[in-house]
Amino acid sequence: MYVGRYAPSPTGPLHFGSLVAAVGSYLEARRQGGRWLLRIEDIDPPRERPGARDHILRALEVFGFQWDGPVVFQSRRTGHYEAAIQDLLEQGLAYPCGCSRAWLRARGHGSVYPGICRRGTAPHPEGHAIRVRTHDEPIGFHDRRWGPFAQRLEREVGDFVIRRRDGFHAYQLAVVVDDAAQGVTEVVRGEDLLASTPRQIHLQRLLGLTTPSYLHLPLVRDAEGHKLSKQTGAAPLDLERPARTLWDALAFLGHRPPHALREAPVRELWTWALAHWDPTRIPPPRCAVSPSAIPVPTADTRS
Repeated sequence: MYVGRYAPSPTGPLHFGSLVAAVGSYLEARRQGGRWLLRIEDIDPPRERPGARDHILRALEVFGFQWDGPVVFQSRRTGHYEAAIQDLLEQGLAYPCGCSRAWLRARGHGSVYPGICRRGTAPHPEGHAIRVRTHDEPIGFHDRRWGPFAQRLEREVGDFVIRRRDGFHAYQLAVVVDDAAQGVTEVVRGEDLLASTPRQIHLQRLLGLTTPSYLHLPLVRDAEGHKLSKQTGAAPLDLERPARTLWDALAFLGHRPPHALREAPVRELWTWALAHWDPTRIPPPRCAVSPSAIPVPTADTRS
């Protein structure tokens, strides 16, 4: 059975870009007669905002989403992430690293980690991160919208963090462990996470987990071309007129509901959307792009 999921982080209220990702994920799961799961990725307390989790759940209810099964909270699954890390450490596939970003920048290192601590590191007063080893063989996949995509992780990303120096588990690890545990068969999310996918496939292979298929949706951008995000203060969803915003999200994804449905009850708009959803209508990428041209998200990035 097809299993999809939506996994927001409680770093702020949902905005229009969040809604677009949820709509695409939800409708694709329903089109294929599958399940749609909801997971709250609350593993980064320093970045979380009070009340954001409740606002997310409330907004999804107001907009008429119906998820299958209980909501999963990553903050309650840290033991599973730690078990995966211990597995990688015991196999020699991961190692402690005392290099902070500031320390690396001060020594002229860029965004690609040069493997300084691969052969061991001295105790660091601020603790250690755990990094997973990468290699130079290309890791590729076929995205349902973007087509073929591959990266050579060692030269384009470097060994990446799976547990931060502050003890919190990194997104790249948590998302892989949880997608496998929940039986997710396809990940539908924004294209800003396209460049994260080879890292996640790398972890899936090291941990012996199944790789789902992927569909990366177009991003919603502001007037200056910047991605809408919680961190940059994107306007929260208007919960008073959900049908209008839902109509706009469907239009952004290449669909044209009858204009009268902008003023109709949300359930009527969903009835239309469920009957007419066609992923081939999603606008294609604006241009061909090489992996090196896509910004590599930090370890804090969320799906």
